[in-house]
Amino acid sequence: MNINFRPATPEDVHAAVPLIYSSGPAAFDFIFSPKPKQALDFLHYTFSDGNGEFGYKYHVVGEVDGKVVAVGTAFDGEATLKYFLAMGRQIVSFYGLAAFTVIPRGLQVESIIQPPKGRLHYIAHLGVDPSMQGKGIGSKLVEHLMEQGRNAGKTQTALDVSVLNPRAQALYERLGFKQTGQRISTLVGVPSHNRLEQAL
Repeated sequence: MNINFRPATPEDVHAAVPLIYSSGPAAFDFIFSPKPKQALDFLHYTFSDGNGEFGYKYHVVGEVDGKVVAVGTAFDGEATLKYFLAMGRQIVSFYGLAAFTVIPRGLQVESIIQPPKGRLHYIAHLGVDPSMQGKGIGSKLVEHLMEQGRNAGKTQTALDVSVLNPRAQALYERLGFKQTGQRISTLVGVPSHNRLEQAL
């Protein structure tokens, strides 16, 4: 199957955002849904804005026959402050006073799904259209993002995976990732996560 990877654009919002959400619905809902189903609305807002961790500017999409079927991103610790500032602005703009609920919840989740430090090439927000899963698209997406890291001179890559998603962990291990740690969650509805890493 031929899949074409390209930078995301604002026009990809309706196809890409549900796939981003599918990468961690429990964590997204915990942080971004003080009201029911607000997480998807917030992700639409931030993706279209373009900036920050969820912005289209920092994502790639995979197309099969012109249809977006996959999405993902990769970033390092040097992007963390830039993302933090953009996210703060977006949360305040979107939620108003409810931002004082959202921001602390985000910090709680970051104790489980920790942002990268230094030059670590961190892969995140991986999503594949359910109708296209099991066809090797997820593997090609991860390999594409790893190649971006190599081209940028990175030497180590990492990702986090929910302990409730052994299928995804098995995929990453087939690609050469090794589990290096586990962070236990005590947050309601948010599962514990495993950290997987490999050299680039």
